[in-house]
Amino acid sequence: MNIVDHPRSADRLFALVKAMAVTYRFRPGERINELELARQLGTSRTPLREALNRLASEGFLTASPNRGFHMRPLDAAELTALYEYRAVVEMGAIRIACDRATNEGLAALAAFCEAGVREVGADPQALHQLRFDEEFHERIAALTANAEILRAVCGLNERIRFVRWIGLRKGGQRGLPEGHRAILEGLIARDVSGAMALMQQHVAERTERIAEIIRDSFAELYTDNLLAAHVLDAAV
Repeated sequence: MNIVDHPRSADRLFALVKAMAVTYRFRPGERINELELARQLGTSRTPLREALNRLASEGFLTASPNRGFHMRPLDAAELTALYEYRAVVEMGAIRIACDRATNEGLAALAAFCEAGVREVGADPQALHQLRFDEEFHERIAALTANAEILRAVCGLNERIRFVRWIGLRKGGQRGLPEGHRAILEGLIARDVSGAMALMQQHVAERTERIAEIIRDSFAELYTDNLLAAHVLDAAV
């Protein structure tokens, strides 16, 4: 598979390799063949190695001396840790957003949700639903006016993107999830304790399904991996 047949900037190269890692275009535990990947991407090993090192530092790959780079595993313990971290960050975001969000910001979030409900109907592969779900949480983080919280939520969204997509796709729901609707209402009411509890419940529902989602993830990875195909088409 020759993804690109012309040189790319370091930033665009990093974005492309990151898209491959985020969507498990590299399979869990797979050793990255740097020579082959450089050939596929039409680049040299030096900028590719820089991109791989950066991805390892951000937790998307693992690196070890004399063994090179490997794709991170689909591991229940690691995913549980990520979801526990997500619950802490997003409950904190809710607490601060209830205090700091402007009425205009909350109205914009409500309008985004209504628009999302109208747009996700014809979405059999849950690709739009995935982006809608991620952006809902990022918009709440943005309401805190705290760049570090927003950065943490965006980073978490990338780390769990593949398994989140599998959960949405297998769940079959097309529209604003009831959990989102309740969280939105809690924010608008500025009900700190109620909205935080709803967010904790929302994340916990996904955490409880991790074993099932991992099983479904492996089934997707060794058949089509439609998410990787969709994201890489856009990235190229």
